[in-house]
Amino acid sequence: MLIVKYRKIFYALTTLLILASIGSIAIFGLNFGIDFTGGTIVEFSYEGDVPTKERIDTQLGGLGMGEHSLRASGESGFILRTPELSEEARQDMIEALAFDGEFEVLQERVNTIGPVIGNELKNKALVAIVIVVFAIILFVAFAFRKVSEPVSSWKYGLIAIFALLHDILIPVGVFALLGHYVGSEVNVLFVTALLAILGYSVNDTIVVFDRVRENLKQNRDLHRKEDFELTVGKSLTQTYTRSVNTSLTTAFALLTLFFIGAPATQDFALVLLVGIIAGTYSSIALATPLLVTWAGKEVK
Repeated sequence: MLIVKYRKIFYALTTLLILASIGSIAIFGLNFGIDFTGGTIVEFSYEGDVPTKERIDTQLGGLGMGEHSLRASGESGFILRTPELSEEARQDMIEALAFDGEFEVLQERVNTIGPVIGNELKNKALVAIVIVVFAIILFVAFAFRKVSEPVSSWKYGLIAIFALLHDILIPVGVFALLGHYVGSEVNVLFVTALLAILGYSVNDTIVVFDRVRENLKQNRDLHRKEDFELTVGKSLTQTYTRSVNTSLTTAFALLTLFFIGAPATQDFALVLLVGIIAGTYSSIALATPLLVTWAGKEVK
């Protein structure tokens, strides 16, 4: 009930989060991975002694293979992103990373994608997100088609979509910041995580909306007049435990994947974790209070 009563405070907090995310994207931009830009990504590690990142950077710079980015992965590993490399150029690079036998280097993973395929993946990713959003609008409109008082069913749908936009904007903003400072990339796994967040978040929001709907129906059946704000606050109270516990169990699994999983899946786990936290917050502190705000003077 406190969240509904003091909803303006949460609206202000939400506005700050959204503005911070938009600002992060505008200032830093997104660091698109080779999935979208084309190129070669090589993950390698060292057995025994490990050269410094600065020394590896200098060695790679002398190969004349164009602009590259190098990111540490674990205690002895690195992830290298370069323009598209031929097999011969890649072998030369691995030999160079051994520093004339001074270090023992192991190639863990190699992925190469051409620029044409990268652009095609980017377009398909955008289409996939748009299709999912429209599918969610249709689903919410259908699920709440019998709800008309005091908030029309289509308003439930629009509020759910607004909450979803918040839920994907926050992780995108976070990754714009991380891409600038630690080299986190936007790749196919990132898009997959956003799609998963859309599905998870709308499910969480609908659970609360459904409780509101059930309480409204119960009031109508019992001929009980109850303030809409009170009904919404009561519905939130009845779903707090479910929402928080579900998110916590998911978060624990993602934290495990982030800390002890493979380096290739760490960013995937992180974007999911940020998105699920944002989704749980928006379901409780944004979407549901917006019902009361939108109901306005019609609430009795």
